[in-house]
Amino acid sequence: MRLLDRYILRHFLLAFFYCIAAFISIWFIFDISDNISTFLDDRVSRGLIAKYYLTQAPQILVILLPVALLLALLFCLGRLSRSNEIVSMLAAGVSVPRAIAPLLLVALITTGLSTALNYSLAPHADYARKKLLEDPKSPRQKGLLAQIFRNRTDNRTWFIQQFKPGENEFRTVHIVQQDANDNIVTNYIATSALYHPETSAWELKEVKVVHYDETGNITKSDVLGSITLTDWSETPFRLSSANVRAEYLSVPELRDYLKFNSDFPETLLAPFATHLKYRMALPWTCLVIAFIAAPLGIGYSRRGLLSSVATAIILVFSMNFVTHLFLALGEGARIPAWTAAWMPNILFGALGLALLYYRATNREPPRLNLFGEGRMIAR
Repeated sequence: MRLLDRYILRHFLLAFFYCIAAFISIWFIFDISDNISTFLDDRVSRGLIAKYYLTQAPQILVILLPVALLLALLFCLGRLSRSNEIVSMLAAGVSVPRAIAPLLLVALITTGLSTALNYSLAPHADYARKKLLEDPKSPRQKGLLAQIFRNRTDNRTWFIQQFKPGENEFRTVHIVQQDANDNIVTNYIATSALYHPETSAWELKEVKVVHYDETGNITKSDVLGSITLTDWSETPFRLSSANVRAEYLSVPELRDYLKFNSDFPETLLAPFATHLKYRMALPWTCLVIAFIAAPLGIGYSRRGLLSSVATAIILVFSMNFVTHLFLALGEGARIPAWTAAWMPNILFGALGLALLYYRATNREPPRLNLFGEGRMIAR
């Protein structure tokens, strides 16, 4: 690594880590202020509080890394510009893309880190936070109530009173089997249903089985200690995921949801398909922000630099608005999932590359006249 790269990185990383530390401190102060009464009233242990904040760290980092990257880039490059060090680099034959190359490399590494956090840890953090605040005394869920699952492929409907996500046993189960004309064929009413993953079989315990004819009359009724059914396609994950929210699922869980619930209507699958693409697209916001902030952070006059910094901040906040707009359109099945997830990155990434081209060729890009400046003269 060249001496110049180390010099630029030293200035940037110092500001970058300061921004991250400051943002995390601010978030911690506000969050502890909101939840301190809950922790004290329910006598939550210090260990559980520590675990609570550790589970929130991945999600907070995914949110804060792009903002910290933006401010650190603007601060570092603005400082180098004010001291005329950027001009000295250009006079020495170092191009703008070469000067900011180490900063783009850090942005790429940040993208990789954000991708790893957003794969599983960050989505689960929000769900864990909600469940922990609902029941602070226990980090584990006591169980979900009143779940309904409709298997449209096999014409079977499950009514489940209680179960725990991740477990294979369901309490107080009522299963309705219908024919192709939606006529009820068989009713299964059991105190529990146990799934055996090694054989892909369901065992219904203390079950009452009622059979019906085409007109709805009971033809046979049996009360059995247990019955094993081996030809049903349902799995515990498929049953428990019927009412989950897409933003709480990790990438593998989103893939499983789309696979096992492929018979759902497109409008119901759209939020999950959109969030699956969004999980991969969101981390690349870091690199897009670097392409926007780096050329705008370089200025050759105080007034020009101030306008560039303001423009960079406005563009990044506009990108955030457009991202959430496209995400909402994708969740509503109004645009394809891929478009909803990646189009904001493509649009603003192209804008960032255009700004970098203008700066690399020593030309002024079109400016927002934010401070009443007159016509800018290209230098």
